[in-house]
Amino acid sequence: MRISHKLQKAHEDANSKPTFSFEFFVPKTSQGVQNLYDRMDRMYNYNPQFIDVTWGAGGRLSNLTTDIVQTAQSVLGLETCMHLTCTNMPIELIDKALKDAYDSGCQNILALRGDPPIDGGEWTAVEGGFTYAKDLVKYIRTKYGDHFDIGVAAYPEGHTEEPDQDVLIEYLKEKVDVGADFIITQMFYDVENFIRWCEKVRARGISIPIIPGLMPISSYSAFKRRATWSEISIPKHFEDRLQPVKDDDQLVRDVGTELLVELCNKLVESGHVNHLHFYTMNLEKSSVMILEDLHLIAEEKEKSLDTLPWRKSLNPTRTKETVRPIFWKNRKYSYVTRTQDWDEFPNGRWGDSNSAAFGDIELFTHGVLRQSPKRSIELWGKPSSIQDISALVVNYLTGKVNSLPWSDTPVTSEIDSIKDQLVALNQSGIITINSQPKVNGVPSSDSTYGWGPKNGYVYQKQYLEFLIPKAKVQALVANIEAINKPFNSSDNYKDNYNILTYFIIDNNDDLSSNTKDDSANAVTWGIFPGQEVLQPTIVEKVSFLAWKDEVYRIAQEWSTIFDNDEDVASKTAIHSIIDDYALVNIVDNDFVGQDKIFSLFENL
Repeated sequence: MRISHKLQKAHEDANSKPTFSFEFFVPKTSQGVQNLYDRMDRMYNYNPQFIDVTWGAGGRLSNLTTDIVQTAQSVLGLETCMHLTCTNMPIELIDKALKDAYDSGCQNILALRGDPPIDGGEWTAVEGGFTYAKDLVKYIRTKYGDHFDIGVAAYPEGHTEEPDQDVLIEYLKEKVDVGADFIITQMFYDVENFIRWCEKVRARGISIPIIPGLMPISSYSAFKRRATWSEISIPKHFEDRLQPVKDDDQLVRDVGTELLVELCNKLVESGHVNHLHFYTMNLEKSSVMILEDLHLIAEEKEKSLDTLPWRKSLNPTRTKETVRPIFWKNRKYSYVTRTQDWDEFPNGRWGDSNSAAFGDIELFTHGVLRQSPKRSIELWGKPSSIQDISALVVNYLTGKVNSLPWSDTPVTSEIDSIKDQLVALNQSGIITINSQPKVNGVPSSDSTYGWGPKNGYVYQKQYLEFLIPKAKVQALVANIEAINKPFNSSDNYKDNYNILTYFIIDNNDDLSSNTKDDSANAVTWGIFPGQEVLQPTIVEKVSFLAWKDEVYRIAQEWSTIFDNDEDVASKTAIHSIIDDYALVNIVDNDFVGQDKIFSLFENL
């Protein structure tokens, strides 16, 4: 959705709270990009109206900008605004960037002239490029009509090349006249000056939203450096309060938070501002502290009418996607990547799962293990035995570790009711991968299990996915059959009714199952007023086979981190998962009776 439309909708009620957004810049390393995605993922839960991503002018960083925009829109489900500058940008590169944004579903561009060269000198346009931001705005509007919301920059305290505020407002009016939809300002701390500037802007007939750019204060040196670089004034009361604590970063952050909260409250009270934009510098804590003190972070994110139990993509090719295999519950990056060319999403149903549903595992040019070798060791250490790997999973289940090689996101409160059983399984040498407890008609507003429209009810079958020593598979199957037998022998079920259904496969593709090849088993569903049943997560064969490839590839890549002689025990331990363990998933189709899955492992 376009930013101006989102803000209008968010503030239809005159008494609505201010909204907010975050800016991120493009990291210089691949691991930095990965860490940024993780941070964006967490900050999604604060419910920003949008994020924006700065432009790396020309070369590799500009390509990363479009990659980050694509991931934010398609994988993370974040409304995204892409910066686009004239610096080092001939029209063919501008066209490519705009097409990439368009294809990803991004509908918001911040059109900027860009900064002059770092080594000094005047700004000059490249051959075949634009000289002013207004030229870029006009070009985007001419080529794409009203598809994009176009933002422009403004400078309440003047610009290095033009200190006269009134002249700059005239330049701003020119950008608005050729098609700009909203304004994001340079950072500032002098709120009184900003309010006077807003009055001048409105007096000039500029009526589009003004979004103030706010820089949190995380350390005194960074605060002074950024203010000097941006050539903005620092109010005396800022210096008076920060100077005495300047050598204590924690106190600086606390005092800085208080100062920014005061500033934000004055902005909102002025009536000129109802949205706050934070320059995060790819950090999280300082911005969040300000939002918490402003009481803008809700205890529970309000559920929208189209909320699903997985993060919905904003890519236009996936807008009708309503079903996903549960195997990728904690690996949304790889799922979206592997299904990005799948032609069944427009149907809004699972459809034919054989129709190019999963791209080849080889499409991951940087590997399926999302962390660098160094970062992997920082996160997961050097496990030298299966017991160490099991202990790592236990630490994940208990919140001491935030991710695993096969799980990108932290564990949630959903597992609390089965946490003790999961911990016990891992301590016995069975490595759990994914799970969910049974749920029988919980209100859709429930803070743990709820999703979807209000006044509905949600249901879940108990599900468990795990790696088990192949030597124990036969006994496990016997235990499953013992539970299923009373139902299979009943006259009421002539066609093999299985309470417990399963898939078991090893790295050699030795597959066994008690399900039909073409069946899709819904393991989560919702009943809502006035609409059909939604069944957003399923278990079925084709996707399980694709997931199996990924699980064993993850183990393979993890083991290769330890190719040196001193880490041979770690390599051996991880590689034993590939050689000696089978991947299993079990669904308990009786979502109203006693739990059955965990009883399978007694005396196994």
